[in-house]
Amino acid sequence: MTDIVALDQGTTSSRAIRFGADLRVQAVAQQEFPQIYPAPGWVEHDPQAIWQTTLACARKVVTDRTAAIGITNQRETVVIWDRATGRPIHNAIVWQDRRTADTCAALAASGHGPEVSFKTGLLLDPYFSATKIGWILDSVPGARAQAEAGALAFGTIDAFLIWRLTGGRVHATDATNAARTMLYDIGRGQWDAELCRLFGVPEALLPEVRDCADDFGTTDPAHFGRAIPIAGVAGDQQAATMGQACFAPGMMKSTYGTGCFALMNTGARRVASGHRLLSTIAWRLDGQVSYALEGSIFIAGAVVQWLRDGLGVIETASQTQALAEAADPAQGVVIVPAFTGLGAPYWRPETRGAVLGLTRNSGRAEMARAALESVGYQTRDLWAAMRADWAAAGGGEGPDTVLRVDGGMASSDWTMQFLADILGAPVDRPVVTETTALGAAWLAGYRLGICPGLADFAATWALERRFDPAMPDAERSAKYARWQRAVAATMAF
Repeated sequence: MTDIVALDQGTTSSRAIRFGADLRVQAVAQQEFPQIYPAPGWVEHDPQAIWQTTLACARKVVTDRTAAIGITNQRETVVIWDRATGRPIHNAIVWQDRRTADTCAALAASGHGPEVSFKTGLLLDPYFSATKIGWILDSVPGARAQAEAGALAFGTIDAFLIWRLTGGRVHATDATNAARTMLYDIGRGQWDAELCRLFGVPEALLPEVRDCADDFGTTDPAHFGRAIPIAGVAGDQQAATMGQACFAPGMMKSTYGTGCFALMNTGARRVASGHRLLSTIAWRLDGQVSYALEGSIFIAGAVVQWLRDGLGVIETASQTQALAEAADPAQGVVIVPAFTGLGAPYWRPETRGAVLGLTRNSGRAEMARAALESVGYQTRDLWAAMRADWAAAGGGEGPDTVLRVDGGMASSDWTMQFLADILGAPVDRPVVTETTALGAAWLAGYRLGICPGLADFAATWALERRFDPAMPDAERSAKYARWQRAVAATMAF
């Protein structure tokens, strides 16, 4: 048995992808599930829908040759369930959710920000898990008492799936997901009792933290007819970083899904950001931690979904490229897609989206172009901050820096060319764009000795297309300045 199945549980859909021992894609299954919006800025998922779609997709691709399962997942999303029944006590609160913004602001005003940042590498923001956990415990009658008694379990989506897949025998997560909870000291590599007290999270809720390539138990035979080892786990952006073979310090990748997440490998050195980026764990293998700088954009592919589902100006996401090409570039429409606040480097959870520069001639083509351009502009915000932090840390900065890209939007040639243009740097798209699932599959295969080590795996990375910048410097500067004015105006509103 040499096949590996990666379970890629995302924000809007669950997928299962089967890879061969050569890490080539053999089969893919995908199912979307509903998004729940109980109030403005609130986003929830039905954990049962996540489980059912994940299991259904897995059953379509698992075969008698499947040797292992790897899991990668939307990070920071919170599920709390009853240990005895396995039933969640509340909907999952999604990473995009902003309901605890006031809680975070109060903690910051009380002076807790530096302590949280020093221990976790994160900023006090509702994006992360800790305040979401506290909200559920305080909002569900009796939940806090149950949690303190050890009757409940918390997990990010990976831990919830591991629990369900193993029939409740394993309550564990990996270091990359633990690092996103705002409860985990990334320097000491353990849950922090003081942070748990600060956020009102009983330690009895927390899962065991393991390496990314590790033993996470075996599946209940009822699911696939036999027990299959779960041998690799990583949060989606860290999995994509590994799938992109960004194993050398200074290498960068950006993944374009619902949101956009850029990571720069900083190796064994944890780099403190001077630009409000995050320091996080890139992976933990064989007990050794590698760190990364990360910038998070909350809305990337979701802005195209908004054009389709919210405004009804397109029927399919693929229409945006042709519309962008047909748009009048002189219109200068700018969309700031702060639907759930602005992420790095602004960290303004209260900000909401805006469309600026409209004229009587602005139409759906101009809206489509502005939507795609917004992804490039937000990436440049992160790109500039990362390069500055890396240079300040002594890592160096060179004009030949390349950004490796993946995710659904990376398939759009127009979007990737604009990205290269606005960055003024090459953008590399790999042959295998399913890098998140690839990273999870590699971890599981590496654990079982099916897949090669870091260096040999990195040698298999192959370029599909390089997008070189073609925009004149003056135009690039003018367009980016317009974006910066639009962001300032949006935040002021």
